[in-house]
Amino acid sequence: MNPNLTPLRARTDRQLVFTSSQAARYVGVSLATIRRWSDAGHLTCYRTPGGQRRFSREQLDDFIASLRGDSGGSDDLAAA
Repeated sequence: MNPNLTPLRARTDRQLVFTSSQAARYVGVSLATIRRWSDAGHLTCYRTPGGQRRFSREQLDDFIASLRGDSGGSDDLAAA
């Protein structure tokens, strides 16, 4: 095995900010999907001075959890 190639998860465990392409790989969807979700407001990002999107790892993890139904937010409302 090539020592320069590390599993995606190992590389992203320390990474806090992702480009659109990196976010797409991290979430497991296409670049176009990341752009659509961002434009629709489903994913928040900030823009660099050059206009490129940047996504935080924490925000992507929260989004993935909400897609899986792991967020717990609706359970808190139902229990009230």
